[in-house]
Amino acid sequence: MHLKETAAIITGGASGLGEATARHFAAQGAQVTLLDRDATRGAQVAEETGGHFAQTDVTDEASVQAAIALAKERMGGISAAVNCAGIADAIKTVGRDGPHPLDAFQRTIDINLVGTFNVARLAAEAMQTNDAAPDGARGVIINTASIAAFDGQKGQTAYAASKGGVVGLCLPMARDLAKTGIRVMTIAPGIFMTPMLAGLGEEVQAQLAADVPCPPRLGDPAEYGRLAGFIVECGYLNGEVIRIDGALRMR
Repeated sequence: MHLKETAAIITGGASGLGEATARHFAAQGAQVTLLDRDATRGAQVAEETGGHFAQTDVTDEASVQAAIALAKERMGGISAAVNCAGIADAIKTVGRDGPHPLDAFQRTIDINLVGTFNVARLAAEAMQTNDAAPDGARGVIINTASIAAFDGQKGQTAYAASKGGVVGLCLPMARDLAKTGIRVMTIAPGIFMTPMLAGLGEEVQAQLAADVPCPPRLGDPAEYGRLAGFIVECGYLNGEVIRIDGALRMR
């Protein structure tokens, strides 16, 4: 696969890692359709990248089905899906206000894990009808985990559990889809300069960056986008999780 021949759907495409991926893919000649709940920002990024936008709730089956139908209509098909939609809460299992609210835990699992699976399964259904490349390839799914899946810190029970689930999806999903020529990969980012971190202030950002061994800085979302692009084009990558974290191991 080559990016210039790729038709990709990207969840969370209105900001952060998803936006950076959309911009990189589009710059390399790919067609992109952004899926996001933020209609204003999503439409703006789609216009700037020459792509398309579908307001989408990744946890809702009908919403994702409609988005995929629109993407297929506008792009003529789907050959890549990149799942970047997600949320993060910082709540301890038991804190000053009592136990971790169950609804907050459930919401994180629903968006980060169930939403990822929902999009992946429906994207795979669409990809299986693509014409096969000489090696049988029909598409690629890239899911986003986190190093919190392996190094979860205090206050990250819901987030780490959701991202651990995304890691757990990778290999069995790759095996499930192997006969149809669809690869499945997962990226586990470290601490990246996303809108969530941008609001923490420069002092906090500097403290976080100081923990990264090399290079001692926060990750640039464009680096995630380039890695996703490399995965699309490197057809022998399948069923694996790649950390992109500057050798950070959180304590």
